Amino acid sequence: MKLLLTSSGIANTTIRDALLGLLRKPIEESNALIIPTAIYPFPGGADRAWEAICGRTKSPFAGLGWKSLGVLELSVLPSIESECWVPAVQQTDALLVWGGDPVFLSYWMRRSGLADLLPTLPGETVYLGVSAGSIAATSTFAETYHEPRRGSGDALSTEDIVFHVPNGELRSILVKARGLGLVDFAIIPHVDYADPRDVAIAEQWAARMSASTYAIDDQTAIMVTEGELEVVYPLVISSMARRRIR
Repeated sequence: MKLLLTSSGIANTTIRDALLGLLRKPIEESNALIIPTAIYPFPGGADRAWEAICGRTKSPFAGLGWKSLGVLELSVLPSIESECWVPAVQQTDALLVWGGDPVFLSYWMRRSGLADLLPTLPGETVYLGVSAGSIAATSTFAETYHEPRRGSGDALSTEDIVFHVPNGELRSILVKARGLGLVDFAIIPHVDYADPRDVAIAEQWAARMSASTYAIDDQTAIMVTEGELEVVYPLVISSMARRRIR
């Protein structure tokens, strides 16, 4: 598969051009399936899933003008025969994996059978991740939570952590879990490089990861084709966004 791992979606023309390069044809001629599953373990999750599906999100994603757009809800797949949904995945041009709780997403990726199907898909298939959708593509990942998690999923470890940031401390819950293993690095999304607090948190977060870790802001993406990695960013992004943080 080809992967385009974003923080918030197709946030600028540079990322859009990268998507077009992966698809090798116009978006208007490409079929897509959106996976909204990760957003449900949050208050208002149903509304936010609807926004993603209907293209009402801040950055374009499902609303890019796809030739066709279907919904692949992972939590229902174990209860239906595989021939009802596997062909649709095999024939789609792009899988749009929405954000939310990456531990919950990884759990349903495996339980649904999609995790086993992904490595068998045609090389032309594009995996387009947003936030948790990008995080879950990695081998081992970490995520922070302000409150205890509210969804299913097995954690490798859970710890209360205090991030030391300019002008104080920030308490959070750091959860490590096993991802899909589509790439061998980790991702920290939504980092504002102009915010010293975000940078400090990302550095301390990455120090707890065993894999190389990329901290990206909402204008940046990571593209992986045939095992080769490229950081995609507009020229206005600072040089810090162009290198891995660890």
